[in-house]
Amino acid sequence: MRVTVKLFATLRDGRFTEGEREYPAGTTIGDIIRTLEMDENEAALIFVNGRHADIGYEILDGDTLAIFPPIGGG
Repeated sequence: MRVTVKLFATLRDGRFTEGEREYPAGTTIGDIIRTLEMDENEAALIFVNGRHADIGYEILDGDTLAIFPPIGGG
C-alpha cells in the first residue's frame, strides 16, 4: 500500500517533512510510528485523511497520515 506520511514540528528533526511510503496490508499507525523510530508518546495528535485516529487504526492504500507532537504553550 502507498501511504503519504506527514510529520510536523519536532517530529521532523532527523526525519522528513512529507513522504510517500510503502507498507504491507494490515499495517497500523502504531506500526508506522515504530518504523519511524518514534516513541508512541511523541505522537500526540494523529489524523488520517483529516480525521482523528488512534494508533490501532489500520492504514488503507492511499491514506494520508499526519502526526503531530505534544504542543506546549500557555
